[in-house]
Amino acid sequence: MDAGRVEILALEGIPEIAPGDDLAAAILRALDQTPGALPLRDDDVLVVTQKVVSKAEGAIVDLTTVTPRPEAVEFAAKWDRDPRQLEVVLREAKRVVRMEHGVLITVTPHGFVCANGGVDASNVGPASGSIVTLLPRDPDASAAAIRAAVRTRHGLDVPVIVSDSFGRPWRWGIVDVAIGVSGLAPLDDLRGTPDHDGRVMKSTIRAVADEVASAAELGFGKIGGRPVALVRGATFTRAEGSIREVLMPESYDLFR
Repeated sequence: MDAGRVEILALEGIPEIAPGDDLAAAILRALDQTPGALPLRDDDVLVVTQKVVSKAEGAIVDLTTVTPRPEAVEFAAKWDRDPRQLEVVLREAKRVVRMEHGVLITVTPHGFVCANGGVDASNVGPASGSIVTLLPRDPDASAAAIRAAVRTRHGLDVPVIVSDSFGRPWRWGIVDVAIGVSGLAPLDDLRGTPDHDGRVMKSTIRAVADEVASAAELGFGKIGGRPVALVRGATFTRAEGSIREVLMPESYDLFR
């Protein structure tokens, strides 16, 4: 392990994933095919994009079967959106936070606050234009299943993160964040510890899983066809973590 050095290895050879495919097996084959990936190390974290998880688990909707409600049709006509996709977003929403400028901000059943409820029409494969993917129903469980398969094959407990692209308030652009974790603590709570100058920190909590997910995205990119990456050398704490730990209680939320 090299202190201060982090590497990102996008795995090679992940095929187009379809519902029912064994994603864990595909990842194991990709580990075998990717130069430098093996042997796995204690400071490895495996990051898997939501899209391939959702497709493998069948979390998709055929838009040709969707009849949009009038509200979705009206909003879509105003902002040049697909009303069927908007209908799926509304169906999936636990609560609609805002509908403006062609974007729906919703609360998902998981508790995520994000644009379009995580419903996505990009990188969905040959049926592009007629299907959308939903978020995995239990991203922590999805991560845990992949982690277990890697541990069984290689005898090393490699933490797994399921990632997705989220926007941020007040900033253009998207970044990848963790929506599911297994094997690591998603947060590093530094409150009560001294900083480099000896000053006790009162509010600093590092979003470790989000940072690792964002690093991985720099390796696999949005259009490179590489949906899985190893992040090697990052600092993290091993734990039976859950993505629920990162969800801020609404009483603390200044923006909703």
